[in-house]
Amino acid sequence: MRPRVPVGAALTAAALVLAGAAPAPAGPPAPVVDRGTRVARTPVVVGATASAVAAQGPGTPAPVGDLPGWRQVLVDDFTTDVPLGGFPGPAYAARWTGYEGSHDTSGAGTYAPDRVVSVRDGVLDLFLRTEAGTPLVAAPVPLRDGAWGGWTYGRYSVRYRADAVPGYKTAWLLWPDSDDWTEGEVDFPEGDLDGTVHGFVHRPGAPQENALAVDTGVSATGWHTATVEWLPSGVRFLLDGTVVGATDVSPGRPMHLVLQTETSGGTPPAGAAGHVQVDWVALYRRT
Repeated sequence: MRPRVPVGAALTAAALVLAGAAPAPAGPPAPVVDRGTRVARTPVVVGATASAVAAQGPGTPAPVGDLPGWRQVLVDDFTTDVPLGGFPGPAYAARWTGYEGSHDTSGAGTYAPDRVVSVRDGVLDLFLRTEAGTPLVAAPVPLRDGAWGGWTYGRYSVRYRADAVPGYKTAWLLWPDSDDWTEGEVDFPEGDLDGTVHGFVHRPGAPQENALAVDTGVSATGWHTATVEWLPSGVRFLLDGTVVGATDVSPGRPMHLVLQTETSGGTPPAGAAGHVQVDWVALYRRT
């Protein structure tokens, strides 16, 4: 779950900016955006009650503006196309950075945004696959005012879907700005792309313990909106507007969002390939 790359407060966005190098041989093109139905599985839940909820329909717009108790600080609907090898480029450099060149959590994959990340037809696309024996992955990081992190508590919403690619996973997380795992960690959505959507809250002071662990029983192959609400009173996970997990345990130090998309516990099948697609991202601070 934890990043295997330096993510400390001393690192600047410029130091980790996604490269604009020429793309590698393309392989299969990005798919046409399909906002079809999900496949639900039997939920197995620890610490909360989960419900499999219907995916929202096609064309759901990005939310614009504040919510009760929350001030919107960033929303990105990915309206400007960027080819593979060009992200973030001029269109997105003020709002996005990410990991580059390091191994992922399992050690099998390499963060290679210049060969993985593009924007097409209003969707941020992560094209996961193996090339020359190396699984290629990515971990985009949204910025606010050109910097990441720097605040405590917030609301983080991402509308996304994934192909059921064996050997890969999402581990999208709130990670401490200090890079000190003992301050806690919040993961949602996390799970194998060919499995179901999970969520975890790692207990501050004892992060090897889960204050919350939930399996929603929902596949990520349909379009879903995953939201983390992080408050002093606790953390809530919402999937398509329904609360699927909650705890009164809450990290109390600044954290930042990472869309950490990586190999799942080891080397994936060499022929495994597919896409994780992000329709929009919206970030809020408490008012």
